[in-house]
Amino acid sequence: MIIDDRILEDIFTQRDKEAKKYDHGSVFVIGGSKVYSGSPALAGLSALRTGADITQVGAPKRAADIIAGFSPDLITYPLEGDYLNVSHLSKLLELTESAKIVSRENLAVVIGGGIGRNEETKKLIREYLKEVSVPVVIDADAIYAFEGEGGEILDENCLITPHLYEFSILTGKDVTDLSNDEKAEQVKQSAAEMGVTIALKGATDIISDGSRVGLNEFPVPELTSGGCGDTLAGIAGALLAKTNDTFLAGASALYLNTKAGKLAADQKGESLIAEDLIEKLPEAIKE
Repeated sequence: MIIDDRILEDIFTQRDKEAKKYDHGSVFVIGGSKVYSGSPALAGLSALRTGADITQVGAPKRAADIIAGFSPDLITYPLEGDYLNVSHLSKLLELTESAKIVSRENLAVVIGGGIGRNEETKKLIREYLKEVSVPVVIDADAIYAFEGEGGEILDENCLITPHLYEFSILTGKDVTDLSNDEKAEQVKQSAAEMGVTIALKGATDIISDGSRVGLNEFPVPELTSGGCGDTLAGIAGALLAKTNDTFLAGASALYLNTKAGKLAADQKGESLIAEDLIEKLPEAIKE
């Protein structure tokens, strides 16, 4: 299928007048490190602009403190140390379970932005994903935790969002020089083998859950700007908290990210940054 505006109609419906907080989703972002604080902030703000009622961020203390200054709408949990590691596992599981209960299970996790690739962090990611029972967007550095692992601990609740190189890390398959049809077949096959949904980012985005396949033929070259993958992860997290359908959420997020990116690029051109895209999300949703 070719992804277009019609997919948004399935996910952005009229809100019930009796709606309560958390009815439209809660997102828990896990990421950041001593060096990288922007990624989780961008993901969190994107989730809020996509309609999530609450966004919380678990990050190392320095990153969490910086993220708290981005916006009063972001709730942060500072964790000791420069990087997340297995010593933080019990606290992250506790925070996730608490968020799941409070949100009446309308919760999705986004993990990976700025989290780093050291071995202790990758071990934490694998151990965390073995334990959680909520939909998860696995992005950026978190993908490296599954290099050579085969993804056996992942399941149908997982939406993975690699670019071309990360796809080769995840699957061992280099699809760089393949046609879109060939890439689509490889994404579908890998998703089926791993039992997950994979959204391969590129000039044409390709998503599959091993059965359904969608192509987002909406190229916006300005989205090479750093942080535009983080916005996609946050959008996907918000939509996943609403629908629990990894394919629908992922396909809608791909389209919405590029649609907002196009609106921003029309104004900013090569000066576009990720925050410009976030500002255009309300317009992209309404159009």
